[in-house]
Amino acid sequence: MKKLIMLTLSASVLAACQSTPTDTATTTTTTQQDQRANVKAPRAKQAEAPSQTQLLNPELIAPLPLVEKVTPQQEADLWQRIRRQLAMPIPENARVEAQRNFYLQHPAYMDRVAKRAAPFMHFIVEEIEKRNLPLELALLPIVESAFDPFAYSHGSAAGIWQFIPGTARQYGLDINWWYDGRRDVYSATHAALDYLTALNNRFDNWLHALAAYNSGGGRVNSAIRRNARAGKPTDFWSLDLPRETRAYVPKLLALADILRHQEKYQVSWLPIENTPYLRVVETDSQIDLALAAEMSGLELEQLHHYNSGYNRWATDPDGPHRLLLPLANAERLEQWLVNAEQSDLVRWHRHKVQSGESLIVIAKQYHTTAHAIQQANNLSGHLIRAGDYLLVPAAARELDDYSLSADQRLSATQSRQQGSYKIDHTIKRGDTLWDLSRKYDVNLRQLAKWNGIAPTDPLRPGRKLVVWQGEEKTSGVTRSIHYQVRSGDSLARIANRFNVTIRDIEKWNQINRSNYLQPGQRLKLIVDVTRMTNDI
Repeated sequence: MKKLIMLTLSASVLAACQSTPTDTATTTTTTQQDQRANVKAPRAKQAEAPSQTQLLNPELIAPLPLVEKVTPQQEADLWQRIRRQLAMPIPENARVEAQRNFYLQHPAYMDRVAKRAAPFMHFIVEEIEKRNLPLELALLPIVESAFDPFAYSHGSAAGIWQFIPGTARQYGLDINWWYDGRRDVYSATHAALDYLTALNNRFDNWLHALAAYNSGGGRVNSAIRRNARAGKPTDFWSLDLPRETRAYVPKLLALADILRHQEKYQVSWLPIENTPYLRVVETDSQIDLALAAEMSGLELEQLHHYNSGYNRWATDPDGPHRLLLPLANAERLEQWLVNAEQSDLVRWHRHKVQSGESLIVIAKQYHTTAHAIQQANNLSGHLIRAGDYLLVPAAARELDDYSLSADQRLSATQSRQQGSYKIDHTIKRGDTLWDLSRKYDVNLRQLAKWNGIAPTDPLRPGRKLVVWQGEEKTSGVTRSIHYQVRSGDSLARIANRFNVTIRDIEKWNQINRSNYLQPGQRLKLIVDVTRMTNDI
């Protein structure tokens, strides 16, 4: 009898526990949830009390349905996939706070970065996850280059991962006339993750590894040893490192903190779809970028942006023979490549060798290399004879159309207005940027920037540099004119006539006052037309 009473009582209690709240409570709770989520939620179905048979046989009671959790890889937004895997501890200190404030105060900057990152970020995240590395590394190109594939720093670093030439070659990235692996997002990402892994293995500390990525492992190692000898802490925050490096790591941590606590900071980065955007297409041999764009259905500039490692109008004859393309365009190009011959991938010219020509001269004429001509014609050396015919690879379109090639990007950089007028200087043997900056009285770094180079880059004789000059401090009207030297003219007489100095004339025309002027010689002058003498 006692057992029957206890069984009945247990059944009552269990039934009460599994019953749902009243309709009023359910409606109130659901309404609150709807308001928070801004969506309509279906009304919960009232659970039924277990039967007498189920009470006597608990194994017959169906388990409550489990709520399926979305993995980071299943998130719709790629930023959320990254966000859920961020794990680096972030200290609250002035250095992190300063960088965080900058990013929070410049939301438009982060919007631009997100747009640049969109084509490449999914590939980068996948590679980081494959290696089981911290997802914070996916944010590193923001710090390095703002995700600009053509970024070039004052320290000769290039690409979204900002490799300098020595480290790039150490990690397998080629740099030549045709191709710069530092700007190849596909190759540079693999190299950067290899390098970061090696640095972390060396220091066994990710903050030290990141600092070394910026300033070099030797410098970080020396700072650690110096602190250890002095009995000081050896954590990153205690090390005496260059100012750039002291801000570099806090920038990454600040970005990670903002992304991890978006609600707290009330920010939302432009969403990036968590699906592959680009796919590798193997071409097996050199291909003209304009032809690849046409056959894949892309604009040439867009294709070149995705494949920024290629310096010229075509891929490198020696490889890599691949292109990164959006999925649909990749499929179109692959379908065309199935039936294409190797000779279809570039345009060929049949060139008759003229007396005095060399492979280098011919290569310059067709904007290719002597090595490419050798390969196309199975030549083992440089000897060619007048009257011979050579097959020479050449661009399918005008070179100006390849707007993201190295030559066109340099031309655009040098043409960008930086002053009231510019001087063209042809580099001579022995010239240095330092000497030229003093000669023209301009800032060394500005001079390098105007010409798309780093202050430490070597200068090649024959190459042209632009030197921008500021406006003359005059209330008149400044004009650039060309004056033809007359018989009896001297620099002093011309300078006096146009109210300029001899030094200005020398600077504008790259001449020296010790040189004799020749009648008929043309001189460039920057003059105030309101102050010229009437005797011209």
